[in-house]
Amino acid sequence: MNLLFYTPFKPLDHARPSGDLATAIGLRRYLEKKGHHVTPVSDLRCRWIYWRPWIWPRWLREYKRVVKTYCPRNMDLWFTYHSYYKAPDLLGPLAARRIKIPYVIFQGIYSTKRRRRLKTWPGFVLNKKVLCAADLVFTNKKVDLHNLKRLLPPERVTYVTPGISLPDFRFDAAARNELRGRWGAGDDPVVFAAAMFRPDVKTEGLKWVIRACGQLQQQGRHFKLVIAGDGREKKTLQRLAEKQMPGGAMFVGKIPRRQMYRYYSAADVFAFPGINESLGMVFLEAQCCRLPVVAFDNAGVPEAVQNGKTGILVPKYALPPFADAIATLLADRNLRQQMGRAAAAYVRENHDLNKNYRILEMELEKIATCRQRG
Repeated sequence: MNLLFYTPFKPLDHARPSGDLATAIGLRRYLEKKGHHVTPVSDLRCRWIYWRPWIWPRWLREYKRVVKTYCPRNMDLWFTYHSYYKAPDLLGPLAARRIKIPYVIFQGIYSTKRRRRLKTWPGFVLNKKVLCAADLVFTNKKVDLHNLKRLLPPERVTYVTPGISLPDFRFDAAARNELRGRWGAGDDPVVFAAAMFRPDVKTEGLKWVIRACGQLQQQGRHFKLVIAGDGREKKTLQRLAEKQMPGGAMFVGKIPRRQMYRYYSAADVFAFPGINESLGMVFLEAQCCRLPVVAFDNAGVPEAVQNGKTGILVPKYALPPFADAIATLLADRNLRQQMGRAAAAYVRENHDLNKNYRILEMELEKIATCRQRG
């Protein structure tokens, strides 16, 4: 298949990593490995475009360029990753119609609460039109599947279980020994957390980890807290760590995603609340490297973590249970290892990207074949 690939929230080569960007890159790589020709069609960002009129002239230029460039070519379909109220795909539906190819969305989100505020109402209306224009909408989150079925007929919505590339996230004993030696961990267990230090729920989640670990350190427990990531809130987090657990936290900076498996392997517990996370790919990555998870039982986290089997989920914003869950795993090495093995097996069985994306590929081929016959 010849696919036009578009990410309206941020380009594939954007400097700031995120779970959504990782998923988009993974989709492109999967399709290319299967022999399909994937063309990134534009780097136009639609984020808050309806409140940024200075972007509209560029949108018009991009629309004309795309139509002129790809109308003469034999393209099979337009594939957009992630359209939602903040970044509705204002390029794909119109361009696909002019090029006369099917329009498909992966991770379309329909959230009716966004129509209640003036700031988000235009995005809700525009995104609703985008979703209704799609020949097929894929989602990898069950809550979004439920909401999309309120808007679209069942045959135009397909659920694909979220996945990661298993070879990229494996337990590495050599990396464990190397990094633990560098950290001076000795025989003490290591609590690991990773997120971008953005002024949002990512930083808020890291603050919960630091406060919980601070309580445990004050109780006399011996362990290391290692935090990976970087961003505007770095100094804020460092000050909080020094206040809550002096000398007990180590910041290792931004780690390339291809190197993250080494850091997961060196740790013993992955602790991150996942506040309002629609899923949280880090939970799958950590578990694949045999790490049990401690997180909040909220949003899409339970889709990635089996409570009591591969990790411990606690009520949202409940600090004592969150700290207690970390303490439980720190105190019981056998439990950590048992949950870690179960976590790796669970991800291998249920969240293998290559296996799960085969469903997506078959649906795309079906749509492309129907167009060719038509």
